[in-house]
Formats: sequence, C-alpha cells, structure tokens
Amino acid sequence: MIRKAVLPVAGMGTRVLPATKVLPKELLPVVDKPLIQYAVEEAAEAGITEIILVTAKGKEMLTDHFDRHPELERSLEERGKLELLDIARSTCPKGVTITTVRQPAPLGLGHAVLCARAAVGDEPFAVMLPDDLILGRPGCLKQLVDVWDQVGGHVIAVENVPADQVNRYGILDVIEEKGRLARARGMVEKPKPEDAPSTLSVIGRYILHPAVFDALELRQRGAGGEIQLTDGIARTLDRISLHGARFMGTRYDCGNKAGYVEAIIDAALAHPETAAQVLAHLEALLGRRAA
Repeated sequence: MIRKAVLPVAGMGTRVLPATKVLPKELLPVVDKPLIQYAVEEAAEAGITEIILVTAKGKEMLTDHFDRHPELERSLEERGKLELLDIARSTCPKGVTITTVRQPAPLGLGHAVLCARAAVGDEPFAVMLPDDLILGRPGCLKQLVDVWDQVGGHVIAVENVPADQVNRYGILDVIEEKGRLARARGMVEKPKPEDAPSTLSVIGRYILHPAVFDALELRQRGAGGEIQLTDGIARTLDRISLHGARFMGTRYDCGNKAGYVEAIIDAALAHPETAAQVLAHLEALLGRRAA
C-alpha cells in the first residue's frame, strides 16, 4: 500500500518570474486553487495519507496554505458565509497529514527526494512534482497506484514527446510495450535527439521502491551537475523492475508561462462558476481575430 508522497517544492520557479519573486510557484493559482492543492488532492484520491514537502528557506507559505486560519474563519462565520468557510477549511483533505523537511542546497531532484528518506522510511512511496498539473479522472497518481498493485517495482507516468524535445526530459529505454504499459531496461536523462532510446518521456509522477534511496546516497552528479532522480532509479534496475504507464488525462507544464496559461483556460472552462463567461470571452476573441 502506498501511504506517503514526497513533493519536492524547494525550487525558485525562475521560469515564471516575476510572479515567483516572492510567491512560491507551487502557490500560483489555477482559477481558485493553487497548484500544490491540486497535487495534494490528487494524492489523497490515490490513498495517500502523509504528504512530505521538501522545502527551502522562504517557502513557509506552502505549509501555511494547509493550516487553519482562525481570523479568516471567524470573519466568514460571523458574516454568514458558510460556503466560503467550508472552502477555507478544506484546503487539506481529511485524513491527510502534511510534514516538511528542508533541502539545504539546490542539488537536484534526486537530492530533494533523498532529503525525505527519514520521513519515508523503508516502504514504497510516491513522488509528485506540483508544477506538472494533470487534470483527469481518476487522477494520474491513482492510475499509477492501480498499475503498481499489479507489477510492483518502480512505476512512472510517461507520455510521448516530439523527437526534437527529448533533451528536455528523462527518456525511457523500452524493452516491450503492452497497451498503456511499457517495460523498460533503463532511463536516460535529457539525451540528445540522436542518442535518445525512445520518445517516451518521464513526467512528474512516480511510485518508487525504497531501494532508490541507497542509490541516491552515492550522491553522484549527473546531467547539469545535479543529483538526478532518473540516475538513482537506473542504479536499482539490476534488481527492481521499471514500468512506464501512459496516463489518461491532460498534463500542463505550469513551470513555463504558456503551459500555465493553458491550464488556467482549460480549468476555467471546466469550472461551473467560470465556464460560460470564459467561453463567451474566447469565442468573442476568436471572432475579432478572424474578422
């Protein structure tokens, strides 16, 4: 049973400056919820009961978001705004606890996951990158858990990318494919297009065997001079299986401006309070551009 999820949230979000100069990128709102809340709700749907935030100095607002706000709650209650009161109290799903650990230096995703070792312990766990927003039902992590229940080992969410973009991602070295599932012999971090073993890219959802921690403890530097999670996973593959699972849903890379705007538009079109007005605005905008 997968009970714990590690959310590495220590990054500075430089690709979306100046919005992230003070505000953590994980708190950027998509309509009326921040990115990190989408991730936590996705984790809860998958049966996760403990969220471990790997943070850095200046990111205290992330834990504040999931804490109670007595002054706000009292004000809403006194004014009879009970629906808003329920929303303010429901940022953290029931049955989920949130703890934090610090990443003392920006040494890479693998290092961030390693910082959570004591909190995770010796059990399989999930890793979620909140700036990869994935909308769909069931959630992406629930889909991975269902696959892991069948195959065990490491299970990673994947999707195909254009061949000229493989140098932006970790890429699976695939042995065989059956439907949505791809069994792999390894991964390559950000290969040149001519060196890529496939176009099946790793995205920000993982279920990992705890053996990955021993591999990450070697602290070997990989692409970009950082401790790469993909490298740590690769060092365990002599004894742990690796599967990539194509997921149902739409992924938005909210770490860049265009992906973030796309996520807002699609989420607004699906939100009952905003759908009609936003659709009318888009239709009018397209009409003006076509004229």
